[in-house]
Amino acid sequence: MDMKIKECVVVGEPLTLEAIRAVAVEHRKVRLTDDPEVLKRISESHRFIQEAAERGESIYGVTSSVGAMADLSIPKDQLAAFQNKIFLDKKVGTGKRLSNADVRAGMLLRATSLTHGVSGVRKKLIERIILFLNEDVCPTMFSLGSIGASGDLVPLSYLAGLLRGLPNYKASFKGELISCKEALERLDVEPIDFMPKETLAIVNGTSVHTGVAANCLSRAKTLLTLTLGNNALFYQGLEASRESMNAFVHLYKPHQGQVFSARHMASLLEGSQLCRTERDGEHVHEEGKLIQDRYSLRCYPQYFGPIVEEMDTGERQILVEANSVTDNPLIDADSGTTYHCGNFLGQYPSVAMDRLRYNLGVVAKYMDVQISLLVTPAFSNGLPPGLKGNMAITNMGLNGLQICGNSIMPMIGFYGQSLADKFPSHAEMFNQNINSLSMGSAALAKESLYLMERYVAICLIFGLQAVDLRSHQKFSTYDPRQYLSESTRSFYEAAMNLLKVPFSSDKPFIWNDEDQGLDEYIDVIVDDIHGANCLSQTLPSFSMKDAKLFERNIV
Repeated sequence: MDMKIKECVVVGEPLTLEAIRAVAVEHRKVRLTDDPEVLKRISESHRFIQEAAERGESIYGVTSSVGAMADLSIPKDQLAAFQNKIFLDKKVGTGKRLSNADVRAGMLLRATSLTHGVSGVRKKLIERIILFLNEDVCPTMFSLGSIGASGDLVPLSYLAGLLRGLPNYKASFKGELISCKEALERLDVEPIDFMPKETLAIVNGTSVHTGVAANCLSRAKTLLTLTLGNNALFYQGLEASRESMNAFVHLYKPHQGQVFSARHMASLLEGSQLCRTERDGEHVHEEGKLIQDRYSLRCYPQYFGPIVEEMDTGERQILVEANSVTDNPLIDADSGTTYHCGNFLGQYPSVAMDRLRYNLGVVAKYMDVQISLLVTPAFSNGLPPGLKGNMAITNMGLNGLQICGNSIMPMIGFYGQSLADKFPSHAEMFNQNINSLSMGSAALAKESLYLMERYVAICLIFGLQAVDLRSHQKFSTYDPRQYLSESTRSFYEAAMNLLKVPFSSDKPFIWNDEDQGLDEYIDVIVDDIHGANCLSQTLPSFSMKDAKLFERNIV
């Protein structure tokens, strides 16, 4: 976790992925900014709307109905009743319940959006959402129901139900599922009666699917970092050359992501005695072996360059969305103007999640190719078939593990298909005739990440076994630590300690098939990815935004 995150996340200051994760996953405390200018804007926009409503001015969602029924005017004596009823028809969520971490991320982003002071709500509403976050209270929300057009109308209607304290809405209260009415009673706070514009400001926004997307990006960055650690083990297990990472090569094809990827892998492999160094164009050509590595090794920077660039782009897009105002209309209290707009369309998060899923599929396919090299003696520079430890005929090595990986990789690729272009053009009586399907795209990203976590764990098992076997082949010891690069040595040690496998010069990580259950190893690694992240913390982040690599040529 980024150590720059403050003890308390301030609503009203720019959010980062790290801050969103701190609140959503780690339950970091939240407070509202005390900036007087921000608080003044909140107050003035609310006052403007109330006065305009009192004067009977025509304002969408205040004096008119909403959506495809916006041709209807709301009588002055029904303005308050209208606000307290217009979310009730949206209690239609179904499918899997969103995790509390995803709901908390959405609540944080909704409070952030309202704090800009152009939505017309009272400070009280923002403070109530912050209270819910700090007391670990969040409404139930569901993965199905939002098309990301007028924001997340269906999921956010459940937040409105919590604010109102309605008995037929449910909330998680410190992990216990109770009615929203009881949740407010336990907090000893009164239900909020919505005033003109306030319900629209609560339910009309991209906050939930953007919160889900932010959590997905945080997970994806961890998985990509681990993937590159695994790939560095693969390079060393395959006795690959580092020549293709030389800065001279990328000087003449200087795509930003390609240059970064080459430097990153060069850093991971620096000091390795298992790789072929081939400095400054020196080539070692052994009889019967290729003079250069196969494409998956030699073209790594060109392959991963677009991926790391798109990850960087996706993070920028999600953070802009997370820090934006995404309801309608927006209020300029200074000029006394309201603006009808479409900031609630979740196209940016939807496309970002489409691209994330696509890139996860591309990464998984690459690693599948690398595994196939490792397990095949004709392509592995002489490693045992299936990476067998004990060559007894009764052992199969990692044969079954490769099959398991083969079952997962195509599914990750399948989830890489785009969703944003498949929107229904007739939604909500043709009013929402373009829509982003952003919640669906983010929900599919969660499925991709679920698979990718397990695939990354499988890859790590292959990497650990490969470097043990290569160390024995080159240096007559199964303990590779003194021959690994510095970065992967720390990674290797963390993995072996996590799996409680002792270091041994006499036997590799996997010796006999019956000595361990590889399914249990997969589960332990996945648990670490979800929890302490001991493994990823040993590696430099595979992110152009995060990583701090030395500006020098490492070969």
